[in-house]
This record gives sequence, C-alpha cells and structure tokens, in this order.
Amino acid sequence: MLARTKTFTIDGLQTRQVSVEVDIRPGLPAFTIVGLADASVREARERVRAAIRNSGYEFPASRITISLAPADVPKIGPGLDLALACGVLAASEQLPKDLLEDHALFGELALDGSVRGCAGTLAMAQACVEAGMQTLLLAPERAREAMLVRDLQIAPVGQLRSAVGVLNGESPDPLPEPQDPEHAQTDTALASLPDLSEVRGQHQAVRALVIAAAGGHNCLLNGSPGTGKTMLAQRMPSILPELSRTEAIEVTRIHSISGDLEGKLLHSRPFRAPHHTITTAGLIGGARKGWVGEVVLAHRGVLFLDELSEFAKPTLEALRQPLEDGHVAIVRAKHSRVYPARFMLIAATNPCPCGYAGDGRCRCSAAGIARHRRKLSGPLLDRIDLQVKLRNAGHEGLSAPPWTSSQQARERVVGARERQAHRLNGERVTLNAYLDMRMLERHARLDEQSQEKLRDAQARGLLSARGQHRTLRVARTIADLNGRERVGMHDVGVALSLRPETGLRA
Repeated sequence: MLARTKTFTIDGLQTRQVSVEVDIRPGLPAFTIVGLADASVREARERVRAAIRNSGYEFPASRITISLAPADVPKIGPGLDLALACGVLAASEQLPKDLLEDHALFGELALDGSVRGCAGTLAMAQACVEAGMQTLLLAPERAREAMLVRDLQIAPVGQLRSAVGVLNGESPDPLPEPQDPEHAQTDTALASLPDLSEVRGQHQAVRALVIAAAGGHNCLLNGSPGTGKTMLAQRMPSILPELSRTEAIEVTRIHSISGDLEGKLLHSRPFRAPHHTITTAGLIGGARKGWVGEVVLAHRGVLFLDELSEFAKPTLEALRQPLEDGHVAIVRAKHSRVYPARFMLIAATNPCPCGYAGDGRCRCSAAGIARHRRKLSGPLLDRIDLQVKLRNAGHEGLSAPPWTSSQQARERVVGARERQAHRLNGERVTLNAYLDMRMLERHARLDEQSQEKLRDAQARGLLSARGQHRTLRVARTIADLNGRERVGMHDVGVALSLRPETGLRA
C-alpha cells in the first residue's frame, strides 16, 4: 500500500514542503528512509516504531520504504516524526487517507507516543498558508505560536492517538491555558530593565543614545575604562519602542527557527552582545549550512559590541555589508543564502591599548596607539552615524542630576518614530537611518545656511560622501525629536558634532 503525508523542513530561515511517501510491501521486515535525511531524521525509525506500538497500533512486519520528496532537499530535525508515523499508519490501513492531503503534520514523537514541540513552528505555520494547507497538527505547547498566523486552522495533538483522531474527523486536544496578558509581560520587562536615570555626568553620550534610538542610527562610544560606555549601552533596550506586529512576527520567526524561544510572540527588540572572541562565522553566519549569526539574531534590534578594538579585524570588516544594506549574503561552496540583518550597532572602545590616552596615565607608545586605531578601519567608522567621546565625569559629574530617565527618553523616541512613520508612509523604509539620497532630498531639505555648513565640513575633509548622507539622516532625526518639520542649521550642527572621525583614526 502507498500513502502520502505532508510536512515541512527548515532550510536556513526558509521552509521547504516535504511530501512523505510511504510504501509497504510483503517481504523481510525492513524500515528504510531515503531522500537526503540527516541523522535526526534517520533515527526517527526507532522513535516511530516505538510510538506506534506504545499507542496501541500495529507496526507492520513488512518491508517499509519512506521517500522524502523532493529528494534533492536536505531534511533536518525531528519535526518530521509525526508525518512519518501517520504515513505508516495510513499505508497499513490503520488510518484513512481522506484528510491527509489538506493537513500538515509537524512534531517530534516520544517513545510513548506523545508529541513534542519543535523549533520553527511559526515558520511552519506561515509555510502552510503559502502552500494552501487548511490545518496544521502540532504539539499543544506550540499551538499559540502557530496561531499568530491568520487563515490557518491549528489542531493541537498531545498524543499520536490524538493526531489519528483528528485525521478521522474528531476534535483536537484543547489549547493550553494562555500565559499572562501581553501588556502585563511588557510592563514587567520594562520595569526590570536598567534605567537611564542611573547614568550621571555623561549628558552628551545620553543624548547621542536617544538620537540613535529615535532614528535607528549606529553609535560608537569611545572613552577610558570606567567612564560608563557599557552602562550606557545596556540601557538602550529601555528606551526602544516595542516591535510592531509585523516586526514581531518577523523577529519571532527568526528566533523560533534558531530555537531561542518557546511558543510566544516577542514584543521587545533583540539585544545581542557577543564576546569579542567570536569568529566571523559566529557573527555573520555560515558556520554550517543554515546557521545564522548574531547580526541576523539582532534583526530589528541592537547588536552591542563591547571592546570593539579587541574583535578580530576580519570579523569587524565583515560587518560592512549588513551595516550598509540591511542584509547579509552568505556564499559557500554548495549553497548561498541572503538573511535579513537590519540592526542598530552600538559599539564601545578604548582610545588606546591601556585605555587611558589623553588623561595623563597613558604609557602606550605612539606606534602602539597607531596600531590600536588601525584596527577600526575608515570604511567601518564611516558607517557609524554617531561617535561620542566619553570623559571621566569626576566627583561633580557623579553627583549631578541625571539628564533624563528611560521613561522620558522612551516617550521622546516613540514620538520621533511616529513622526517618521507618518512622513515616510508609502516609502519602503520607516526610519531615518535607512533613507537613501532621493528620500533625503524629499524629507531632509536644508536651507542655504545649513547647506553651507555641510559643504564646509566636507571641504575640510571631515566628511566623505557617505558621511554627508549619514549626517543628514541624523539631522533629520534630531529635528523629529524636537518636533520640527524642517531640518535647521542647529540640527546639522549637532549632527556634525557627533561625527568626530578625525579623533578616532590614526
């Protein structure tokens, strides 16, 4: 007998439909799976056999051949178990085949027949809708994640017997109880974040952080140890707005596939802070087929690189493309993939190897300082919109009142982003940091004085063409923070003051 079931497999951040074809014929008992199955799929033979028997069904003592089509697509993960088991039951006439064409099956089987959730559920649900499937059978703990996708019926099945019942026309298992309300979760998360009111004496850096959050700009904090670079960066999540529903589904899909979350919609923006020993493959991706790096996991959020000059130079140079294009292209010998990587880069670095250049305690040689600065190349620094020099605040600075709190800064950031969204309605971007030259000409027009100020900075060699465009983007954001429709000379002046490239290069 021949039976077919449908499921999906993950290929990078993409999903590919898999047709599970099961053929049972008389002969010596054998169980063979073909179709580029990885080790976890090949091991499914033992899980499927035990689950079928422990669920009260008969496992055929015949020659069983399972083909996973298309044969040239690698099949990975234990999520194919449920489709394999139902295919065997249908081919052995223990399960009717009527509903198999319209139902997708996704889940790992335990030896007792229970169904476990698998990473990538949200992506599977989206793929079902795109493929025209009506119903998705999966583990109850992942059902609410799948229900984020509209126009798809979700059938929770906690046991293999429950899946057979659904395919027989019976009702699925009940949904698990919902967790705490989303708003309560968000309020609790915000209350637990470090607050900007704890930062004293670094008003210029705090202002730069608020500007970066409002426009989605990259920011570099440069200063001696103990001046508050890391402290400031860790407070960035407290002033960022929540993800919109579209962004939340996009980010949740990425983290669901990577296995970083279990059955919930993300509302807070990602904040990734890899150690400086990370490899290029770890940061960008491609360590193995389908492997995504930190830049992809930071999509729609923040990538924080502390001790920037301690990262390997090839690793830092690999950031150029995603910083400029908002995506990363990974090309290997037998595969190539393009992944989304639209993130804010927040970086912190010391001015010299010992960290104390400029305050009298530095003992580094001129050659050592030059080598240190060369680790941060000009093209990389040119892609960073805001560059702030932090100095020791001293006793008076530490006793000064805070410049703002996270709640106040967040309100300003949300207001600025709403102005951007209204102005950029109909454009392909939503933040000032992503404006191209044509959009800048429409949305960031300058008066003659402002244009002269910008031309003067470029004539003195302080700005490249890219730097000029990025300065305009920052000036547009400063105007939005201040509620101004037109970019003025003051906005341009502040933006220029936050790009002191000559102080960071050798």
